[in-house]
Amino acid sequence: MQQAFALVDCNNFYVSCERVFDAKITSRPVVVLSNNDGCVVARSQEAKALGITMGVPLFKIRHLVEANDINVYSSNYALYGDMSQRVMGVLQSFTPDVEIYSIDEAFMLLGGCRYGTPRVVGELGREIRERVRHDTGVPVTIGIAETKTLAKLANHLAKTSKKAGGVIDLTGSPYKDVALRRTPVEEVWGVGPAYSKLLKQKGILSALQLRDVDVRWARQAMTVVGARVVMELRGVSCLPLESCPPSKKSLTCSRTFGRSTPSLSDLREAIAYYATRVAEKLRRGKLAAGVVTVFVHTDRHADGPQYFNAGTHTLAYPTDSTQEIMRCALDALERIFREGFNYRKAGVMLNSLSPADQLTLRMFGDERAERFRQVMVAVDQINRKWGRDTVRFATANPDGNWRTKVEKRSPRYTTRLQEVLTIN
Repeated sequence: MQQAFALVDCNNFYVSCERVFDAKITSRPVVVLSNNDGCVVARSQEAKALGITMGVPLFKIRHLVEANDINVYSSNYALYGDMSQRVMGVLQSFTPDVEIYSIDEAFMLLGGCRYGTPRVVGELGREIRERVRHDTGVPVTIGIAETKTLAKLANHLAKTSKKAGGVIDLTGSPYKDVALRRTPVEEVWGVGPAYSKLLKQKGILSALQLRDVDVRWARQAMTVVGARVVMELRGVSCLPLESCPPSKKSLTCSRTFGRSTPSLSDLREAIAYYATRVAEKLRRGKLAAGVVTVFVHTDRHADGPQYFNAGTHTLAYPTDSTQEIMRCALDALERIFREGFNYRKAGVMLNSLSPADQLTLRMFGDERAERFRQVMVAVDQINRKWGRDTVRFATANPDGNWRTKVEKRSPRYTTRLQEVLTIN
């Protein structure tokens, strides 16, 4: 079987996750809201047909929600993250060559698939689609081609074609030129708004026209990125599969509060909680941080005095310890806090990341630091087994007055034992 890239994209992913556990909303209009139930971040096809746009605030579509009995959900990121892992697990059962591109997208290299008898690539794509739907309940669309850019283009066409059945294979297809001609140049992966404007000024309106430009001109006008896009459209693979994503340069945990607060004690609870969350991410990535930054700000859309500030603490030695990160974060908060303001958002950011297995031995107190690192390993194991915050620092109260509004969140069916779906 020839080597080919497949882009697997979950359809309306957040909505699809909600529908897996609630069959009543399978054919009904559904929207999922952002943090604090503010704006629409996911829509079902039925909701799109009603004219609901991405990012619209909920209060602006109240009349549509009431008139059309639209099902509205708060974001349930614990559920969505776990369902994403399940989808990626199914893809990895076909081939180890999987690049997780986002929470609902992944590239696969189909040339290395373990298969008993030779089959055409398109049939394999349909089998992958059926397996994902059977094992997770999540519908996906698959685009297959010789390069990642063409696979992305094929996926876009598969979403809009009723005849495709969710899978389009452009490898060796006689209809490839037709597909490229039907794709506007702004829809090509790697062509942003600035390049799109430039290309249209030159009369290049479709992916087919972009494919046929002189590569030297593309490099001069659009740098090496443009030349790479042109070559990818010609079927020359320039973007290899990244099965091992590059190490993160920074980590952040921030939230908008459910309501504004002037209280330092509320901010301390929030910052301690965010420090706990971001330190867990740090250890999962086997990283250590050398710089801790805390930021706070008021609601820029509200009346009253406005304030924004950030404080940074540089550590003498990189660390992955929640205790040390929390202490630095709270010290930074004390420095930037000002009385007389209603704070609406805060966050903790970690920078100067390095591999945790390369931590420098400390001249003084290293034995104590190592003991506490072992304590954090034990805490992580307990929380993974029995649920988040089973063991936590008392300062990091997840149910403080600042907590994010999630009035319409569905149960976390797959990550909370007490919220598992029950059949009566």
